[in-house]
Formats: sequence, structure tokens, C-alpha cells
Amino acid sequence: MDDTLIRFFQIPILLFSVVLHEITHGAVALAFGDPTAKDQKRLSLNPLRHLDLFGSIILPVTLLLLKAPPFGLAKPVPYNPFLLRKPRLGAVVVGIAGPVANLVLAVVFAVGLRVVDAYGLAGFGQGGVAAAFALVIFVNLYLAFFNLIPIPPLDGSKLLYALIPDRYIKWKVFMERYGLFLFIIFIFQIARYLSPLVYQVFLFLTTYPL
Repeated sequence: MDDTLIRFFQIPILLFSVVLHEITHGAVALAFGDPTAKDQKRLSLNPLRHLDLFGSIILPVTLLLLKAPPFGLAKPVPYNPFLLRKPRLGAVVVGIAGPVANLVLAVVFAVGLRVVDAYGLAGFGQGGVAAAFALVIFVNLYLAFFNLIPIPPLDGSKLLYALIPDRYIKWKVFMERYGLFLFIIFIFQIARYLSPLVYQVFLFLTTYPL
């Protein structure tokens, strides 16, 4: 598949993946007793309910133009931790649900890629089914790993907040105050070092060279 075409297809794949990511957060919150996302109609597959101007459009398009690894964000699904049964456990599970959804999607498509390869159905060559599956896998692996970084607004920060003792509240306040600044620095200065790790996991799952 032509490199320009591959990069073009990253955007719709990325948008679908971040929407699924956020829906999973909301669905798990609902399972733990918090209906906030459901009440605000955020458990819908309609992307218009989830897209964020900066995170879903400006950021991924900018990274695309810079030929950086694919990444984007949807509007965070709202949830009320005070409505969760077992609030601390619930917060941890809700926080990790999005990255897990991306990992599951990557594994499902990795199995599909192996089946396609085993039965010769990739016969559209690297310009067809195999390349499309590979792109879904890589994008979702990257989203999963990236979101586990403990910097607001990423899920890793919510996991960390749920796990560390309350006496570190000043540190939490600092991270929330300067998190967006740290996030932007991370994206443009450090995130590229994440790609080799993601690629090794990709090869482990697929044995398919990008």
C-alpha cells in the first residue's frame, strides 16, 4: 500500500479506536454502578458524541504531517467516582479499561491477520487486507501503551491517582495543573521513543513487517 494512502487511513482507524476506548471507560463505569456516561449518551458509537477539536482532529493531523507516530484523544467520558461500588477498585478498573480495549482490538486483528496469511487471503498483497489489519494493530497498540503514561489527561495518571495514598494530594494537584504542558512536551519530545517498544510487541503478535 502506498505510504501516503497508509497515513491517510490512520486517521479513521485512529478515530474509531479512540471512540471505542472512551466507550469502554463508560461501560465499565456503568458496570460498577455509575450511569453518568450513559445518562449523557456517551455510550454511543456515534463519533460526533466523542470527538474533541484538539485531541481528535488538530493533534492527529499535526502528527500525521510531521510523520510522527499516530495518536489522538476523544473527549474523556465523564464518570462520578462517588457512585462507583468499591470506589478505589472501580477507579482502577475504569482507568485501565480504555487501554485494555485497545489491546483486545489489537489482539483480535492480529489473530485475523494470521488467519488471513495462513489461508492466503491476503492475496491483495501488502496493499490490501494484510496492510489494513496491520495498521489497526499498530495504532491500537500505540494507543494502549501511550495512554498508560502517568501524565494527565492520559489514563495512566488516573490509575496512579487511584493507587497512591491520599497524602500525596499536593503532587496530584501539581500534575493536574501542569499536566497539559507536560503532555505536549511528551508528545513532541519523548513519544517517539515509545515506537520501538510498540513495534516489538507488534512483531511478537503478527510477525508481519511494517
